[in-house]
Amino acid sequence: MADDWTPPEGTLMKGKRGIVMGVANQNSIAWGIAQQLAAQGAEIAFTYQGENLERRVRPLVESIGMDFMIPADVTDDASMDAAFASVKEKWGKIDFLVHSIAFAGKDELVGSMVENTSREGFRRAMDISVYSFIDSARRAAEIMPDGGAMICMTYLGAERTVPSYNVMGVAKAALEASTRYAARDLGTQGIRVNAISAGAMRTLSLAGIRGGKSLMGTGRDWSLLKEDTRMSGVAGCALYLLSDLGHSIAGEVIHVDAGFHAVGVPELPEE
Repeated sequence: MADDWTPPEGTLMKGKRGIVMGVANQNSIAWGIAQQLAAQGAEIAFTYQGENLERRVRPLVESIGMDFMIPADVTDDASMDAAFASVKEKWGKIDFLVHSIAFAGKDELVGSMVENTSREGFRRAMDISVYSFIDSARRAAEIMPDGGAMICMTYLGAERTVPSYNVMGVAKAALEASTRYAARDLGTQGIRVNAISAGAMRTLSLAGIRGGKSLMGTGRDWSLLKEDTRMSGVAGCALYLLSDLGHSIAGEVIHVDAGFHAVGVPELPEE
């Protein structure tokens, strides 16, 4: 995990069921969120893509007393049809959705965004990182007859330039816009849609960006709290948004980054 953290237990999610998409390993933000939801009484269905990922994720899922795992390729309609049909068949309805899926080719996460973004790379980044949320939100809403809540994961690179983030920053900007439009479309059904903009954390996603480690150091040194973004804070924010505590919150992007997003110019040493 990103910090020494044990999810606080409680009953905020007791009786609630939902889907978590995007757990890759024990350092995944999606996994931290899942742990917190489970500790508060939620039942969770986990999606995965491919046997290798299943082998990595299954021990984690079993460690919190869960066993509902579903194969889902977000680029394939038939796979998504089957995944959500499995959830409907088992539970009938759900209360929440956590989307933490994004992808861009390594060659496009270096140097110049203008020079290194191919047509196919752009299409793929938008399909996996943005359309998959829109598609998942539509499917999840169909099995939320009593309302519910959805969240997706974004990053400050959607708002400001970040070295090597490139096409992923463009995709995250589209994801944030999609969050607002989905919140408008689903709000009348009692479904709240929001996004969490987490600071740089030690995840597979960060490892795929050249200079990712320096992003963590900069995030800590320039942040208002002078500390790393903590998994406990990100998971706590997710719990707030997905539980009944989050009533009246919709179409929002909440920054959980120790205040890094608010800094225009960092404090400089006195001369």
